[in-house]
Amino acid sequence: MRARRLVSAWSVGAAIIAALVVAGIAYGSTPLAFGDVARALAQSLLPGLDTGVSPAVMRIVIDLRLPRVLLAICVGSGLAVVGALLQTTTRNDLADPFLFGLSSGAAAGAVSVITFFGDRLGVWTLPTAAFIGALLSAGAVLALISAQRDKGPERLVIAGLAVSFLFGAITTYLVFAGDQRAAHSVLFWSVGGLGLASWSNLPLGLAGAAVAVGTGIVLRHRLDALLSGEDTALSLGIDVPRLRFTVFALSALATAALVSLSGVIGFVGLMVPHLARAMVGVRHGALIVTATIIGAIMLLAGDLASRVVLAPQELPVGIITAAAGALFVLGVVLKR
Repeated sequence: MRARRLVSAWSVGAAIIAALVVAGIAYGSTPLAFGDVARALAQSLLPGLDTGVSPAVMRIVIDLRLPRVLLAICVGSGLAVVGALLQTTTRNDLADPFLFGLSSGAAAGAVSVITFFGDRLGVWTLPTAAFIGALLSAGAVLALISAQRDKGPERLVIAGLAVSFLFGAITTYLVFAGDQRAAHSVLFWSVGGLGLASWSNLPLGLAGAAVAVGTGIVLRHRLDALLSGEDTALSLGIDVPRLRFTVFALSALATAALVSLSGVIGFVGLMVPHLARAMVGVRHGALIVTATIIGAIMLLAGDLASRVVLAPQELPVGIITAAAGALFVLGVVLKR
Protein backbone atom coordinates (compact mmCIF):
# COMPACT_ATOMS: atom_id res chain seq x y z
CA MET A 1 0.00 0.00 0.00
CA ARG A 2 2.81 2.40 0.88
CA ALA A 3 4.53 1.66 -2.45
CA ARG A 4 1.29 2.43 -4.30
CA ARG A 5 0.95 5.77 -2.51
CA LEU A 6 4.57 6.62 -3.33
CA VAL A 7 4.08 5.87 -7.01
CA SER A 8 0.90 7.95 -7.04
CA ALA A 9 2.67 10.88 -5.36
CA TRP A 10 5.62 10.65 -7.74
CA SER A 11 3.23 10.54 -10.71
CA VAL A 12 1.52 13.71 -9.50
CA GLY A 13 4.95 15.32 -9.09
CA ALA A 14 5.94 14.33 -12.63
CA ALA A 15 2.70 15.84 -13.96
CA ILE A 16 3.42 19.11 -12.10
CA ILE A 17 6.92 19.17 -13.60
CA ALA A 18 5.50 18.68 -17.08
CA ALA A 19 3.00 21.51 -16.56
CA LEU A 20 5.72 23.83 -15.26
CA VAL A 21 7.94 22.97 -18.22
CA VAL A 22 5.21 24.00 -20.65
CA ALA A 23 4.49 27.17 -18.65
CA GLY A 24 8.21 27.95 -18.44
CA ILE A 25 8.49 27.73 -22.21
CA ALA A 26 5.33 29.77 -22.86
CA TYR A 27 5.91 32.66 -20.43
CA GLY A 28 8.74 35.15 -20.37
CA SER A 29 9.70 38.51 -21.81
CA THR A 30 7.90 37.40 -25.00
CA PRO A 31 4.77 35.40 -24.07
CA LEU A 32 3.84 32.60 -26.43
CA ALA A 33 0.55 30.80 -26.99
CA PHE A 34 0.43 27.23 -25.72
CA GLY A 35 -0.54 26.09 -29.19
CA ASP A 36 2.61 27.63 -30.66
CA VAL A 37 4.68 25.91 -27.97
CA ALA A 38 3.09 22.55 -28.73
CA ARG A 39 3.61 22.94 -32.49
CA ALA A 40 7.22 24.02 -32.04
CA LEU A 41 7.96 21.03 -29.82
CA ALA A 42 6.23 18.70 -32.26
CA GLN A 43 8.24 20.07 -35.18
CA SER A 44 11.49 19.66 -33.25
CA LEU A 45 10.66 16.03 -32.47
CA LEU A 46 9.52 15.33 -36.05
CA PRO A 47 11.77 17.39 -38.35
CA GLY A 48 9.79 16.42 -41.43
CA LEU A 49 6.59 17.85 -39.97
CA ASP A 50 5.62 21.37 -41.02
CA THR A 51 3.46 22.92 -38.30
CA GLY A 52 3.59 26.47 -39.68
CA VAL A 53 5.51 27.87 -36.70
CA SER A 54 7.66 30.90 -37.50
CA PRO A 55 11.47 30.62 -37.22
CA ALA A 56 11.46 33.25 -34.45
CA VAL A 57 9.08 31.17 -32.30
CA MET A 58 11.12 28.04 -33.03
CA ARG A 59 14.27 29.76 -31.83
CA ILE A 60 12.64 31.04 -28.64
CA VAL A 61 11.17 27.64 -27.80
CA ILE A 62 13.95 25.28 -28.85
CA ASP A 63 17.15 27.30 -28.52
CA LEU A 64 16.35 29.53 -25.52
CA ARG A 65 13.59 28.30 -23.23
CA LEU A 66 13.71 24.52 -23.57
CA PRO A 67 17.37 24.28 -22.44
CA ARG A 68 16.53 26.70 -19.62
CA VAL A 69 13.72 24.61 -18.15
CA LEU A 70 15.81 21.45 -18.51
CA LEU A 71 18.67 23.13 -16.66
CA ALA A 72 16.22 24.22 -13.94
CA ILE A 73 15.22 20.58 -13.47
CA CYS A 74 18.87 19.50 -13.24
CA VAL A 75 19.92 22.23 -10.82
CA GLY A 76 16.85 21.99 -8.60
CA SER A 77 16.95 18.21 -8.29
CA GLY A 78 20.73 18.06 -7.94
CA LEU A 79 20.98 20.68 -5.19
CA ALA A 80 18.05 19.12 -3.32
CA VAL A 81 19.68 15.68 -3.28
CA VAL A 82 23.07 17.13 -2.30
CA GLY A 83 21.38 18.83 0.65
CA ALA A 84 19.79 15.54 1.73
CA LEU A 85 23.15 13.73 1.52
CA LEU A 86 25.00 16.38 3.50
CA GLN A 87 22.33 16.58 6.19
CA THR A 88 22.57 12.84 6.76
CA THR A 89 26.35 12.52 6.75
CA THR A 90 26.91 15.55 9.01
CA ARG A 91 23.83 14.88 11.19
CA ASN A 92 23.05 18.58 10.81
CA ASP A 93 19.57 19.69 9.71
CA LEU A 94 20.97 23.02 8.44
CA ALA A 95 23.57 21.50 6.12
CA ASP A 96 23.37 22.40 2.44
CA PRO A 97 25.88 23.02 -0.40
CA PHE A 98 26.41 26.64 0.64
CA LEU A 99 27.34 25.82 4.22
CA PHE A 100 30.49 24.05 3.01
CA GLY A 101 31.96 26.73 0.80
CA LEU A 102 31.12 25.02 -2.50
CA SER A 103 29.06 27.87 -3.86
CA SER A 104 31.44 30.49 -2.41
CA GLY A 105 34.26 29.02 -4.47
CA ALA A 106 32.14 29.04 -7.60
CA ALA A 107 31.21 32.67 -6.97
CA ALA A 108 34.86 33.64 -6.55
CA GLY A 109 35.78 31.96 -9.84
CA ALA A 110 32.93 33.59 -11.74
CA VAL A 111 33.55 37.05 -10.28
CA SER A 112 37.25 36.83 -11.18
CA VAL A 113 36.23 36.38 -14.82
CA ILE A 114 33.58 39.11 -14.77
CA THR A 115 35.78 41.73 -13.11
CA PHE A 116 39.31 40.88 -14.28
CA PHE A 117 39.97 38.27 -16.94
CA GLY A 118 37.16 38.80 -19.40
CA ASP A 119 35.64 36.46 -21.96
CA ARG A 120 38.77 34.46 -22.86
CA LEU A 121 37.07 31.13 -23.62
CA GLY A 122 33.88 32.37 -25.23
CA VAL A 123 30.61 31.13 -23.75
CA TRP A 124 32.45 28.56 -21.65
CA THR A 125 34.54 31.16 -19.79
CA LEU A 126 32.14 31.78 -16.91
CA PRO A 127 31.11 28.14 -16.31
CA THR A 128 34.74 26.99 -16.48
CA ALA A 129 35.93 29.61 -13.97
CA ALA A 130 33.03 28.87 -11.62
CA PHE A 131 33.65 25.13 -11.87
CA ILE A 132 37.34 25.55 -11.07
CA GLY A 133 36.53 27.83 -8.12
CA ALA A 134 34.04 25.32 -6.71
CA LEU A 135 36.56 22.49 -7.06
CA LEU A 136 39.23 24.57 -5.30
CA SER A 137 36.94 25.29 -2.36
CA ALA A 138 35.88 21.64 -2.21
CA GLY A 139 39.51 20.55 -2.33
CA ALA A 140 40.32 22.86 0.57
CA VAL A 141 37.51 21.39 2.68
CA LEU A 142 38.51 17.83 1.77
CA ALA A 143 42.12 18.54 2.69
CA LEU A 144 41.02 19.82 6.09
CA ILE A 145 38.81 16.86 6.90
CA SER A 146 41.34 14.34 5.54
CA ALA A 147 43.74 15.43 8.24
CA GLN A 148 41.06 14.76 10.88
CA ARG A 149 39.17 11.74 9.57
CA ASP A 150 38.81 10.32 13.07
CA LYS A 151 36.89 13.39 14.23
CA GLY A 152 33.15 13.87 14.27
CA PRO A 153 30.93 15.48 11.61
CA GLU A 154 31.07 18.81 13.40
CA ARG A 155 34.65 19.20 12.15
CA LEU A 156 33.36 18.92 8.59
CA VAL A 157 30.89 21.74 9.24
CA ILE A 158 33.56 23.95 10.81
CA ALA A 159 35.94 23.32 7.91
CA GLY A 160 33.21 24.16 5.41
CA LEU A 161 32.33 27.38 7.18
CA ALA A 162 35.96 28.47 7.28
CA VAL A 163 36.42 27.86 3.56
CA SER A 164 33.10 29.57 2.82
CA PHE A 165 34.15 32.71 4.69
CA LEU A 166 37.56 32.67 2.98
CA PHE A 167 36.17 32.50 -0.56
CA GLY A 168 33.46 34.99 0.36
CA ALA A 169 36.18 37.44 1.35
CA ILE A 170 38.02 36.77 -1.91
CA THR A 171 34.84 37.43 -3.88
CA THR A 172 34.24 40.72 -2.08
CA TYR A 173 37.80 41.81 -2.73
CA LEU A 174 37.49 40.99 -6.44
CA VAL A 175 34.27 43.01 -6.67
CA PHE A 176 35.88 46.11 -5.17
CA ALA A 177 39.25 45.76 -6.91
CA GLY A 178 37.93 44.87 -10.36
CA ASP A 179 35.92 46.64 -13.04
CA GLN A 180 33.11 48.52 -11.28
CA ARG A 181 31.08 48.54 -14.48
CA ALA A 182 30.60 44.79 -14.07
CA ALA A 183 28.84 45.19 -10.71
CA HIS A 184 25.41 44.40 -12.16
CA SER A 185 26.65 41.17 -13.75
CA VAL A 186 28.34 40.18 -10.51
CA LEU A 187 25.16 40.82 -8.51
CA PHE A 188 22.97 38.89 -10.94
CA TRP A 189 25.28 35.87 -10.97
CA SER A 190 25.92 35.87 -7.23
CA VAL A 191 22.20 35.50 -6.47
CA GLY A 192 21.60 32.91 -9.17
CA GLY A 193 20.01 32.70 -12.58
CA LEU A 194 19.53 30.30 -15.48
CA GLY A 195 20.42 32.69 -18.29
CA LEU A 196 23.52 30.68 -19.25
CA ALA A 197 21.44 27.66 -20.25
CA SER A 198 22.16 26.32 -23.72
CA TRP A 199 22.33 22.97 -25.47
CA SER A 200 26.13 23.12 -25.41
CA ASN A 201 26.47 23.34 -21.61
CA LEU A 202 23.36 21.38 -20.62
CA PRO A 203 25.35 18.08 -20.45
CA LEU A 204 27.36 19.56 -17.58
CA GLY A 205 24.15 20.21 -15.63
CA LEU A 206 22.87 16.72 -16.43
CA ALA A 207 26.16 15.24 -15.21
CA GLY A 208 25.96 17.17 -11.94
CA ALA A 209 22.41 16.02 -11.25
CA ALA A 210 23.27 12.44 -12.23
CA VAL A 211 26.23 12.35 -9.83
CA ALA A 212 24.10 13.63 -6.94
CA VAL A 213 21.14 11.32 -7.54
CA GLY A 214 23.38 8.35 -8.36
CA THR A 215 25.33 8.82 -5.12
CA GLY A 216 22.14 8.83 -3.09
CA ILE A 217 20.73 5.73 -4.80
CA VAL A 218 23.93 3.66 -4.67
CA LEU A 219 24.75 4.52 -1.05
CA ARG A 220 21.18 4.56 0.26
CA HIS A 221 21.54 1.51 2.51
CA ARG A 222 24.73 2.80 4.13
CA LEU A 223 23.12 6.17 4.66
CA ASP A 224 20.10 4.48 6.26
CA ALA A 225 22.44 2.71 8.68
CA LEU A 226 24.09 6.02 9.54
CA LEU A 227 20.72 7.38 10.65
CA SER A 228 20.87 5.09 13.68
CA GLY A 229 24.20 6.54 14.77
CA GLU A 230 27.85 5.99 14.02
CA ASP A 231 28.18 3.09 16.47
CA THR A 232 25.36 1.21 14.77
CA ALA A 233 26.84 1.86 11.34
CA LEU A 234 30.28 0.68 12.51
CA SER A 235 28.74 -2.49 13.95
CA LEU A 236 27.32 -3.20 10.49
CA GLY A 237 30.77 -3.00 8.96
CA ILE A 238 30.47 0.51 7.48
CA ASP A 239 33.58 2.69 7.46
CA VAL A 240 31.86 5.89 8.56
CA PRO A 241 34.76 8.33 7.96
CA ARG A 242 35.26 6.88 4.48
CA LEU A 243 31.53 7.08 3.75
CA ARG A 244 31.42 10.68 4.91
CA PHE A 245 34.47 11.58 2.80
CA THR A 246 33.05 9.85 -0.30
CA VAL A 247 29.65 11.50 0.00
CA PHE A 248 31.18 14.93 0.47
CA ALA A 249 33.59 14.51 -2.45
CA LEU A 250 30.84 13.43 -4.85
CA SER A 251 28.49 16.12 -3.52
CA ALA A 252 31.20 18.71 -4.11
CA LEU A 253 31.68 17.53 -7.69
CA ALA A 254 27.93 17.64 -8.37
CA THR A 255 27.55 21.08 -6.80
CA ALA A 256 30.51 22.43 -8.76
CA ALA A 257 28.93 21.33 -12.03
CA LEU A 258 25.52 22.78 -11.14
CA VAL A 259 26.46 26.16 -9.69
CA SER A 260 28.96 26.77 -12.49
CA LEU A 261 25.91 27.16 -14.75
CA SER A 262 23.28 28.61 -12.42
CA GLY A 263 25.21 30.80 -10.00
CA VAL A 264 24.51 30.83 -6.29
CA ILE A 265 20.94 29.64 -5.78
CA GLY A 266 20.30 29.29 -2.07
CA PHE A 267 17.87 27.44 0.20
CA VAL A 268 16.92 24.70 -2.28
CA GLY A 269 19.35 22.25 -0.70
CA LEU A 270 18.14 23.26 2.76
CA MET A 271 14.37 23.27 2.30
CA VAL A 272 13.66 20.38 -0.03
CA PRO A 273 15.11 17.53 2.09
CA HIS A 274 12.91 18.60 5.02
CA LEU A 275 9.84 18.70 2.80
CA ALA A 276 10.69 15.29 1.35
CA ARG A 277 11.19 13.71 4.80
CA ALA A 278 7.84 15.08 5.93
CA MET A 279 6.24 13.29 2.99
CA VAL A 280 8.05 9.92 2.83
CA GLY A 281 10.15 9.56 5.97
CA VAL A 282 13.90 9.30 6.41
CA ARG A 283 14.74 6.16 4.41
CA HIS A 284 16.94 7.24 1.54
CA GLY A 285 15.45 5.13 -1.22
CA ALA A 286 12.19 7.06 -1.29
CA LEU A 287 13.78 10.23 0.06
CA ILE A 288 16.17 10.69 -2.87
CA VAL A 289 13.45 10.24 -5.50
CA THR A 290 11.07 12.57 -3.66
CA ALA A 291 13.74 15.22 -3.16
CA THR A 292 14.61 15.01 -6.87
CA ILE A 293 11.00 15.71 -7.85
CA ILE A 294 10.37 18.47 -5.29
CA GLY A 295 13.68 20.19 -6.13
CA ALA A 296 12.82 20.25 -9.83
CA ILE A 297 9.35 21.64 -9.08
CA MET A 298 10.72 24.32 -6.78
CA LEU A 299 13.30 25.67 -9.19
CA LEU A 300 10.99 25.48 -12.21
CA ALA A 301 8.36 27.46 -10.29
CA GLY A 302 10.99 29.91 -9.01
CA ASP A 303 12.41 30.51 -12.47
CA LEU A 304 8.93 31.03 -13.90
CA ALA A 305 8.14 33.55 -11.17
CA SER A 306 11.45 35.35 -11.74
CA ARG A 307 10.49 35.98 -15.37
CA VAL A 308 6.87 36.94 -14.74
CA VAL A 309 6.92 39.13 -11.62
CA LEU A 310 8.66 42.11 -13.29
CA ALA A 311 8.23 41.13 -16.93
CA PRO A 312 9.84 41.95 -19.28
CA GLN A 313 12.64 42.47 -16.74
CA GLU A 314 14.05 39.26 -15.24
CA LEU A 315 14.72 38.79 -11.53
CA PRO A 316 17.54 36.53 -10.33
CA VAL A 317 15.92 33.25 -9.35
CA GLY A 318 17.96 33.23 -6.14
CA ILE A 319 15.78 36.07 -4.85
CA ILE A 320 12.69 33.90 -5.24
CA THR A 321 14.24 30.85 -3.56
CA ALA A 322 15.67 33.00 -0.74
CA ALA A 323 12.24 34.50 -0.04
CA ALA A 324 10.64 31.05 -0.05
CA GLY A 325 13.42 29.74 2.18
CA ALA A 326 12.96 32.54 4.71
CA LEU A 327 9.21 31.86 4.90
CA PHE A 328 9.91 28.13 5.25
CA VAL A 329 12.31 28.62 8.17
CA LEU A 330 9.91 31.02 9.87
CA GLY A 331 7.11 28.53 9.44
CA VAL A 332 9.18 25.74 10.97
CA VAL A 333 10.20 27.91 13.90
CA LEU A 334 6.65 29.08 14.62
CA LYS A 335 5.27 25.55 14.27
CA ARG A 336 7.80 24.13 16.71
